[in-house]
Amino acid sequence: MTIIYFLIALIATTVGSMVGLGGGVIIKPLLDFLGQYNVSTISVLSSATVFAMSVVSIIKQIRYKFKIDVKRTVLIGTGSVIGGVLGDSIMHIILNATNEEYVALFQNIILALLIIFVYVYMNNMDKYKSYRIKNLFYCMIIGLFLGFLGSFLSVGGGPINVCILIIFFSMDTKEAAVNSIITILFSQGAKLIKIITTIGLYSYNLNILPYMIAGGVIGGICGTKLNKTLSSNMILRVFNVLLLFLILLNIYNIVKIEKILIS
Repeated sequence: MTIIYFLIALIATTVGSMVGLGGGVIIKPLLDFLGQYNVSTISVLSSATVFAMSVVSIIKQIRYKFKIDVKRTVLIGTGSVIGGVLGDSIMHIILNATNEEYVALFQNIILALLIIFVYVYMNNMDKYKSYRIKNLFYCMIIGLFLGFLGSFLSVGGGPINVCILIIFFSMDTKEAAVNSIITILFSQGAKLIKIITTIGLYSYNLNILPYMIAGGVIGGICGTKLNKTLSSNMILRVFNVLLLFLILLNIYNIVKIEKILIS
């Protein structure tokens, strides 16, 4: 099974860093589908893998001299740090209060709905108004929201990040992809630091983690190169195909978890 988890991390982070999904939005439902780990462990595995991918991706983007609005990006990232810690804290509070299957069901339902929204919006962008927010406080609030969602759902942020960045900052898909990865770096880094300094890693089954991190690092390198090479239209096409796959996968997971709860 080791090779399967390595390949999941590799493929998820390659595609994720290319289109700004991060990889967690692919890793989380796939690990739910395999069913070998509980919600808490999947959260750590997903976060650590996409964090490794985001570190590599950002280093590569700096080398490519990709231009970003530094002040805006830092503020969004700062907000996502707060949101990342908050989202993880609330997830653990809920986990301690209820059955893990209910939490997994809720996560998959919310994720499926969000991905459907993103798919509809991304394919009808010309019909909706976008904004160019410059207010520094609003930038931080948007970052907090993105960090919270990504951390609570254990997906890093992914398609939600890209969609929100396009709506509120009028970014094109390539710029949104890079800023999405930066947001994931901040939020998942904060989440992992919180886990390490409070709960610790000893309570999780992380035997597979080194292989997933290796896949994430290689995926970050490959995906960033593809992001640089491909056009915005091609990235959007890959984005759409992936969203359709994720919608179907999350719906399958919802049905499977409901059957477990009923039985």
